[in-house]
Amino acid sequence: MEPARKAHWDKVYHDRRPEEVGWYQAIPERSLALIEATGLGLDARILDVGGGASRLVDALLERGYRQLSVLDISAPALKYVQARLGPQAGKIEWVEADATDFTLTHEVDIWHDRAVFHFLTEAADRAAYVNQLDRYLAPQGQAILAAFAPDGPDRCSNLPVVRYSAEALAETLGAKFRLIETSAEQHLTPSGTRQPFLYYRFRRR
Repeated sequence: MEPARKAHWDKVYHDRRPEEVGWYQAIPERSLALIEATGLGLDARILDVGGGASRLVDALLERGYRQLSVLDISAPALKYVQARLGPQAGKIEWVEADATDFTLTHEVDIWHDRAVFHFLTEAADRAAYVNQLDRYLAPQGQAILAAFAPDGPDRCSNLPVVRYSAEALAETLGAKFRLIETSAEQHLTPSGTRQPFLYYRFRRR
């Protein structure tokens, strides 16, 4: 686990409540719509990469999804959502790890990442992430990634980011993944700032 990266995100979730961070969404509507669009059903094995204290896992449980895993580098973030879920937290697989270096005991059918990949500004980190995606995404599995659009911010949480067009992200992920859907979102932060996001849905070839 990359110590500086972990220290940064631990501090973010130590200093601020989940509802105060810029990427907070009360209802992750776009993610839910894209997960449903996969057509993979309620038994799909879903991994929320960088899930943090997101409310996506709550919404997926409410909709009846049964095989959910949440991965995040920050222990405080995971503790927030575990406390929020209460007894239902026992239904989730929790993985405290860096998205570029983790181990699962199973493949996943849906890989979901809202705004993790765009923080990987080093080519080696991006390659390691894509290696993990290739390692754990099941045959015919689908990957949903959201990142700042080309006209979006160039920094987030005091860190630089890489903004992606559909062509740039497809090239970065490589030939094993075929882009099948792109969706735009104007995310409104808790402070009232609008941030252009693009969501991408890929299918494993």
